[in-house]
Amino acid sequence: MPPIPIRPGIYKIHAHIIGASSLVTATEHAVKHGAPVIVDRLNPLPIEQEWIIEPAEPVPGSPYVIRLASHDTAGLVIAEDKLFVNNVSRAELAKFTFEGVLGGVKILNEKGLALRAGHRGAQIEVVPPKPEFQETWTLEHARGIDQD
Repeated sequence: MPPIPIRPGIYKIHAHIIGASSLVTATEHAVKHGAPVIVDRLNPLPIEQEWIIEPAEPVPGSPYVIRLASHDTAGLVIAEDKLFVNNVSRAELAKFTFEGVLGGVKILNEKGLALRAGHRGAQIEVVPPKPEFQETWTLEHARGIDQD
């Protein structure tokens, strides 16, 4: 399917996992490539669960970067087929496109691999896309980038 445009803004990214709502969450403890990114229950402190989605470049059709809303330079990176958040230059951030699928969106990296949430608490993986609900996400637009 062709990529769909996403309105730049601050989002909560919901994983389609059976049970209570699960959100993409930056963990607190960094390891080799940064802090692992997991799916977890709604956290009372939203700073690890709100993400800015914005075009990587200011040109139409540009892929998107995703970074923590509470931090100016911490964004999503991919290493060893897993998702991390790290303080890196904008050029080093992973770039993503979004495709509409039944029930939500599929998030794909530059190589066409899909983000997959195996289960709550597991680190998000990057895998060849399949029609599985663990690769389906809902983007909840919370507010604009310049709004508090």
